Amino acid sequence: MSTRAIRIGNCSGFYGDRLSAMREMLEGTGDDGRGLDVLTGDYLAELTMLILGKDQLKDPSLGYARTFVRQVEDCLGLALERGVRIVANAGGLNPAGLADRIREVAAGLGLDPQVAHVEGDDVRDLGPRNGWSEGVLTANAYLGGFGIAAALTAGADIVVTGRVTDASLVVGPAVAHHDWAPTSYDALAGAVVAGHVIECGTQATGGNFSGFLDLPRRDLPLGFPVAEVAADGSSIITKHAGTGGSVTVDTVTAQLVYEVQSTRYLGPDVTVHLDSIHLAQDGEDRVAVTGVVGEAPPEKLKVCVNELGGWRNSAEFVLTGLDVEAKAAWVRDQLGSLLTAAEVTWSDVSVPALDADTEEAASTLLRCTVKDSSPDPVGRVFTSAAVELALGSYPGFTMTAPPAPATPYGIYRAQYVDRADVTHTVVHADGRREVVADPGVCSPTGEAPGARPSPYPGRADSLTRRLPLGTFVHARSGDKGGDANIGLWVAHDGADQETYDARVQWLFKMLSPRAIPGLLPEAAELDVDVWLLPNLGAVNLVVHDLLGQGVAASTRFDPQAKGLGEWLRSRLVSIEKSLL
Repeated sequence: MSTRAIRIGNCSGFYGDRLSAMREMLEGTGDDGRGLDVLTGDYLAELTMLILGKDQLKDPSLGYARTFVRQVEDCLGLALERGVRIVANAGGLNPAGLADRIREVAAGLGLDPQVAHVEGDDVRDLGPRNGWSEGVLTANAYLGGFGIAAALTAGADIVVTGRVTDASLVVGPAVAHHDWAPTSYDALAGAVVAGHVIECGTQATGGNFSGFLDLPRRDLPLGFPVAEVAADGSSIITKHAGTGGSVTVDTVTAQLVYEVQSTRYLGPDVTVHLDSIHLAQDGEDRVAVTGVVGEAPPEKLKVCVNELGGWRNSAEFVLTGLDVEAKAAWVRDQLGSLLTAAEVTWSDVSVPALDADTEEAASTLLRCTVKDSSPDPVGRVFTSAAVELALGSYPGFTMTAPPAPATPYGIYRAQYVDRADVTHTVVHADGRREVVADPGVCSPTGEAPGARPSPYPGRADSLTRRLPLGTFVHARSGDKGGDANIGLWVAHDGADQETYDARVQWLFKMLSPRAIPGLLPEAAELDVDVWLLPNLGAVNLVVHDLLGQGVAASTRFDPQAKGLGEWLRSRLVSIEKSLL
């Protein structure tokens, strides 16, 4: 076991992230001149698994993130020269195929790295007894970090995996470096938090950050994050010197509250108590993460299931000037009677400002989305009906794009399987196969009794001004299947501690379950969970079923809920003068 903190950087937050990031992270150093020990890359998301599944339908040898191959071809020599090991979940649905492809690339470069892969996450065959059919496109259990650790301990230079959790990419190297046991819950929980913070790339250094106006050097590409993970699981979140963006308590909080479901963050290796986390600024671009508490992981493993749901298409009509609501009603009546698709969804329209200075400002959009199990009702039948209205409908008729063919969409859902039914396996560089032992001691649900926090103590009201919620509150939002997640927290903007504490108390009171329908009218008829995270000055909202059957099937304007937090920040609320 090493007493030195392991320095783990990340170079990808999704399939399509900045290609140059792998080289940037390998070449860069911290202010102390120290480089990385391990470089991770997160390429998978629920939607990505669907995309990779479609790739395999066309070519069974695919199913992995091909951009990772390009990055390795460019950077493998540099990584080996600097002794930086690479861990990535780019294997997707075919980690063995990716490992073979990396070996081919290495041989072409005259290099001989030790390449291992982790498999066992493909559980399509478990469907009949777990709630999904054998014909699903993908079904992958979320594996933990101990397989990655075993591969690194055996000497692997590169480890590619299938569907491990995003945080496992950091947990695995930390386990190998510090020799943690499966029951080292607090240390494992700390590593999960570090992994969760850096998994989405530059979202931890200012990307998608509601306080972006205060970021330094926005003229530079944002730097990718680095986690220095200590032997006790505590960590420092930082970035390479000279890169854009910044690492502050607020940018780290933004990622901490991203896409979490409650105060318990359930993982295959450990359950993390998110309400135990303490953050503190530890110098410029350095945030200390301490106090993380963990407990046994849940008995079951989560499974990402994707199936082909059917076909979809859409058309957008531009409505300009006066009477836009009447124009929208007419085109809905005209087109609606011609459509045969099983599902037809129309967007709402907003009335543009009068006397607008530009035509665009005087216009609004009306979107029609159609879905069906067959491509025919949403293909030419739909687009022809829309185009044929061009000279016989509302004044100023125009569309934002020419007709397009129908496209397939997928349906995502989360399922759960017994851990004993999943064989977490490492295939080492020499071909030896090693089954990773299950931790054995698990919690029935991963939820501690009474996990939902009690309401924050109230305080006397003195509401005097109507201002946007975002006056001193940051937000970050996203999707988890059909649910939308919104994390909100009080900004660290230089206010004194008394004012900061009062703002947190105000936020907790403002975001009570009873108040949510007024702030989020679109959620008025939906179930909303409200979780308080006092240590972070944060509230986590989970809006159930806002996104329907998930991003690939959703007909919402913002199918991944990425802008939902920013909309909420723009809503006017009553704020006490003493808090401003």
